Formats: sequence, structure tokens, C-alpha cells
Amino acid sequence: MPPDLTTVDVVALAWFALIWLAYTVGQDRVWGRPVGVNQRMSGLRVNWVRAMLEREVRLMDGQLVGHTMNSVTFFASTSMLVLAGLVGLLGNVDRVYSVVSHLTFTVKTSQELFELKVLVLISIFIYAFFQFTWALRQYNYTCALIGTAPAPPVEARLRDSLAGTIATVMSHAVTSLNAGLRAYYFSLAAASWIIHPWLFLVSSNAVVAVLAWRQLWSGSARAIHRHLEILDGIERS
Repeated sequence: MPPDLTTVDVVALAWFALIWLAYTVGQDRVWGRPVGVNQRMSGLRVNWVRAMLEREVRLMDGQLVGHTMNSVTFFASTSMLVLAGLVGLLGNVDRVYSVVSHLTFTVKTSQELFELKVLVLISIFIYAFFQFTWALRQYNYTCALIGTAPAPPVEARLRDSLAGTIATVMSHAVTSLNAGLRAYYFSLAAASWIIHPWLFLVSSNAVVAVLAWRQLWSGSARAIHRHLEILDGIERS
């Protein structure tokens, strides 16, 4: 371990990992009822697939899935570019460390601690890359499921069963995509560790606050909730 790794550094890094894990588990696994955008979107995907199974022409549905796959591919490629840059930084770490250590707004650290901070960033983008590529694989599975869906008319019970399986695989793909995007947000907090460990601690909390607000209280979250209520009302009528 770097000799100048302070208690504040350790606490900030541990809190960063803990709050990221807690937020991820809360978003993707714990909340059983639809309280955030991610959970409500899972319900919307079921409705989407039900509507798709009733359509004669499904070109639009394929285009929507293809558009999302292009976005996932873009982020996977971007992660590789960022990784290449960070690995290249390690190859010239003496020069980069000299530049960073002379900045007036950064805390003075040893080169070993600086390298540890860069390694944390590299680990985050490796994680993001694996999440994006897994999301892409699952979107390919979704395409196969959509391609094997029977033509209408589809009996109601079969339609609901197929909508459940297709929407579940699609939601798993979106969960991996969200995890990769979340890594980008948390990488910004990790980058602030280079400036100061206290800023690292504050930035970690700020990232979670921003993500939670978007999930629970943003205008889009309220509109999606209202949209689901309208669809539920149509089904009950």
C-alpha cells in the first residue's frame, strides 16, 4: 500500500464502493414494487411486447431494439477508448504525475498513491465494458426471441406468456446497460479523488443524489408513472 494513504483516503474509497453497491442493489434487485423509472420501465416493456405480438408488421419494434443496440455498441467502444487512454497514462506515469503534482488545486501525494487512483479508474471502465458487452449479447437474445414470435392473432394466454419472457430478457439487457452507464457517473466521482479525498467523498454522495432524483422525482419519472397508470386503466376498462 502507498505510504501516504491516509484514513480519509481509505474511508472515501470504502464509502464509494459501498454506496455504489447499495444503490445498484436497491435499483436492480431489492425494490419489488415499481418505485423508480427502472422498475416501471420493466412493466412498460411487457406492455410493449404485448402490443408487438398483436401487430402484423413489426418493423418499428425491430428498429427500436436496433437503435438501443447501436447505443450500447457506442458505449462499449467508448469504454475501450477510455481504457486505452488510461493504460497509456500508466505508460507515461512519471510525466503525468509530475504535471498533476504541480497543479495548485490537487492534493500532494506520492506517485504510488497516484497510480492507485488511476488503477481504480481503469477497474471502473473494465467493469463498464463488460456490462455493455453483456447487454449487447442479451439484446441479441431479445432479437432472436422477437424473431420467433408467432404472427397474430395470438391467443391471450400465449401472448401474455411470450410477452413475459421477451420482456424479461430485454429488461436484463437494460439492467446491464444501466450498470455500465452508472459506472460512467461513478467514474467522475473517482476522478475527483485525484484532486482531494474529501472531494471524492462528496462527489460519491452527489452522484447517488443525482441518480436517485432522476429515478424517483424527475419530470420523466412522473410522466412514466402516469403513463403506466393510464395503461392500467385501459386494461381494467
